[in-house]
Amino acid sequence: MNTINVIGLGNVLFGDEGFGVEAVRRLEKVCGGLSEKISFIDGGTQGIYLLDYLESADALLIFDAIIPLEYERKVYVYRNDELPAFIYRKMSSHQMGLSELLSVARLHGKVPSDIVLIGVPPQDLEMGHSLSPEIESTMCDAVESGCSLLREWVGDD
Repeated sequence: MNTINVIGLGNVLFGDEGFGVEAVRRLEKVCGGLSEKISFIDGGTQGIYLLDYLESADALLIFDAIIPLEYERKVYVYRNDELPAFIYRKMSSHQMGLSELLSVARLHGKVPSDIVLIGVPPQDLEMGHSLSPEIESTMCDAVESGCSLLREWVGDD
């Protein structure tokens, strides 16, 4: 892999919605020295402005607060074709979601060869709150899953 982009999505002002951003911050502290090929990006709620990060990557790792049908409070890891339909969820009507970004990248013929989404279902989306204890308790597993994947990708050389 020549270019590995790690993107944290979410709004840190709305409790667990900030999971993705916080997970990438912690992952960079733990695994930031693995390779110069890895870029850690606070994607926040930038929407379409993240398109270049998707299209320029050979491998893409995304962290986000997700809402799987099961709603079990655990870390979910989805790879390539396993990406579920619920990534169509948006927090506001003017926000471009991950699925739309991937669709645009497909139209441009610039989809990363490997895409992984690591996420947890949010517990608390109240404005002004930090991560809930339930989501905080999943953070170590999420970061370790991400670090393990990065090691795998870096070792693919």
